[in-house]
Amino acid sequence: MRFWIHLFRHFSAVIWLPLSLAGQVIELDPAISRDEGVLSVRVESSEDALAAVARKALSLHGRFTVETGESAVLRLQFEPSGRESVLLRIQESEGKEQVRKIHGTDTTDAVLRACDLVVEWSTGLKGFFAGKLAFVGKRRGVAEIYATNLLFRDVRALTSDRSLVTGPSWSHDGMRLLYTTYHKSGFPDIYEIDLLAGERSPVATYRGTNTGGRYSPDGQRMAMVLSGTGNTELWVANKDGGDRRRLTKNNSLEASPSWSPDGQRLVFTSDQAGRPQLYEISSAGGPMRRLRTQVSRYCAEPAWNPVHPEQIAFTAAVKGSFQLYLYDRRKQTSRPLTSGPGDALESCWLNDGRHLIYTQRNGGSTRLKLLDSVTGKSTALHRSSVGQTASASFVY
Repeated sequence: MRFWIHLFRHFSAVIWLPLSLAGQVIELDPAISRDEGVLSVRVESSEDALAAVARKALSLHGRFTVETGESAVLRLQFEPSGRESVLLRIQESEGKEQVRKIHGTDTTDAVLRACDLVVEWSTGLKGFFAGKLAFVGKRRGVAEIYATNLLFRDVRALTSDRSLVTGPSWSHDGMRLLYTTYHKSGFPDIYEIDLLAGERSPVATYRGTNTGGRYSPDGQRMAMVLSGTGNTELWVANKDGGDRRRLTKNNSLEASPSWSPDGQRLVFTSDQAGRPQLYEISSAGGPMRRLRTQVSRYCAEPAWNPVHPEQIAFTAAVKGSFQLYLYDRRKQTSRPLTSGPGDALESCWLNDGRHLIYTQRNGGSTRLKLLDSVTGKSTALHRSSVGQTASASFVY
């Protein structure tokens, strides 16, 4: 326990402050236009490290291209202003110029927040660069839960279980994390990490399997999949894991719950039809309804879009591989998001409702990639030296 307390006190001092406390709300004068086209930007700084952070961040976004010439629509300059701030200068092609001071937890974080400001100002979309990732990382054959920023700088271990760990899931404020671990009983149990208190505590350690822990959007409830009744069923509990309520009662296997943006419904995987398919149910209980994706006899791992409630991303088995698809609840149609070699799995949405992070698997190797659901642009988030990565959860 002393190890955990020391570890989390260190994290809370470095990266685990609530993002809303890292700086004040900064506004820019209205952008000249917010069309749907790709914006070209030129990044400059007197410090190469700051410029590198901004270039890498903006190059990930599907609405931007980073250029070095004079034809860029926006010219962005990032200059240090103390240990935790940067000055952002925006020069538009029409000659208009704006300067703002951006605060962060350090200069790298301040640059990422400045990039987020540019995104929101110029496109109307929410920025995501200053968000945080939790993921399963495997190094030297051992898997643990890790956390980092989106550029994979300052990667830190959150667990030292030295056993199978799966499914990390952030709370909406980034102060708590659910995950499944085999470390104590040898069977899957759900634990919660409280980053401010520096404590780890069991949430579901019932007989059988305990998996799929997911916080509701408001952080007051959690969904989970438990098999204590003899069959894996979908349950909802309060934020501490108590006052459990069973939602499904059948002979099929349920898995992978995901909350609707308003917290009123859940989408999940069930093999009630004989093979895994997507189903929807009220978070208060009631009948489950199948979502007919019309894609594959194997559809799993749904992820409900936090901004566009009509959209659900999911994994489908198609032509010998797993690929990501996007289901439209209004049209009741699906379209592919990924294709090509290897498998695409375990998608999670970013806060802008446009980009996703997913696991790419080639042979026995896995890594996390960022996907623009509009353009199809897919970019690796880290180098191979980071090790194998999978099962991302994102919070802003």
